[in-house]
Amino acid sequence: MVIENTTCWTIIGSAAAGNRDDCSLFIQQYTPIVRAYLAARWKSGPCAKDLDDAVQEVFVEFIKPAGILETVATRCQGGFRPFLYGVVRNVARHFETRRGRDRLRTASDDVDLHQIADSEESQSRLFDRTWALAIMREAAQRQAERAKEIGPEAEKRVELLRLRFHEQLPIREIPARWQIDAAKLHHEYARAREEFKAAMLEVVAFHHPGSPEEIARECAELQSSLSQVA
Repeated sequence: MVIENTTCWTIIGSAAAGNRDDCSLFIQQYTPIVRAYLAARWKSGPCAKDLDDAVQEVFVEFIKPAGILETVATRCQGGFRPFLYGVVRNVARHFETRRGRDRLRTASDDVDLHQIADSEESQSRLFDRTWALAIMREAAQRQAERAKEIGPEAEKRVELLRLRFHEQLPIREIPARWQIDAAKLHHEYARAREEFKAAMLEVVAFHHPGSPEEIARECAELQSSLSQVA
């Protein structure tokens, strides 16, 4: 969850300095992305058995003495995504190489490394898509939390987006379901989208601090990642 007046670099810098709470927060923040990416990368292949160990190894690389966390903490500009991808990619390759050696030793037919994606470009796109999905979920959560503070009408706008995008209910069918004037519903729908956009900008600013233009550009790139085939 995004914390007010902080960015990813705030937490990374504090964690690198030895703050246990921020170290735990760092791991909590990025574990779902690492796990989702590796699970998608390996699917049902042989390395799927290594998922838990690989996720743990990623964060060992970050938090060990003189680890990557201290390195990136001195480069507090731009987004954290490229750093995270680089570490996850290297850990994944380590496990894949080990499984490859095991395959040569055992000649086991049940080990098929061709299930691992075959190009760095496709892996980069897969990670970007995984990251983008996580950002969207975080933005949706942030919008929902804000809606609870604002009141029932705002919460209903959150529900409106859920019906439209999660249940894929056509917007034209919702007025009858809610017994509301269609023009009013379209107004609320536009407002809901603006509220989600504001929440997304805040979340992106946490992970990719920069100028408003840079943050808007990152949002556009995330949306582009989701429109591509993983």
